[in-house]
Amino acid sequence: MFKKLLFEKTNNSLIQFLRSVIVGAVATVIDIGVLTVLVEAFNANVFIATAIGFIVGLLVNFFISSVWVFEKSTVVKNRVSEFIIFALIGVVGLIINELIVNFFDLYLAKSLIFGSFIDSDKYYLIGKLVATVIAFVWNFFARKFIIYRNEEK
Repeated sequence: MFKKLLFEKTNNSLIQFLRSVIVGAVATVIDIGVLTVLVEAFNANVFIATAIGFIVGLLVNFFISSVWVFEKSTVVKNRVSEFIIFALIGVVGLIINELIVNFFDLYLAKSLIFGSFIDSDKYYLIGKLVATVIAFVWNFFARKFIIYRNEEK
């Protein structure tokens, strides 16, 4: 099972989902890392930093996913078109990210809903974690059923 999970090509949705979790975790660490560095070290606007982090994570996710998670699409015939559709699906994920991160940063931080447990200037990170889970589910299923739905072994 370990060999199949990590090394063998597969169309098994469960294995693809588990691989997507791994790829998503790597892309998320990069995404959140870029976001945090831009906000904390460079005092960047949270909205812009969220977009930049998400785009960097999207690129990492595409390259790893196209090699390891999904086999070449039988629906989309070339990698450029595949990336464009992958990215468009990712744009929906970006919108999800922006809405949730900014809701946490602009509204929940003012209400201090988490009390004194979390400083109000760190609410954007909680929002990012929530957004990541929701965007991951959207991205996996949209990619699986739009781009890679008719894969053949």
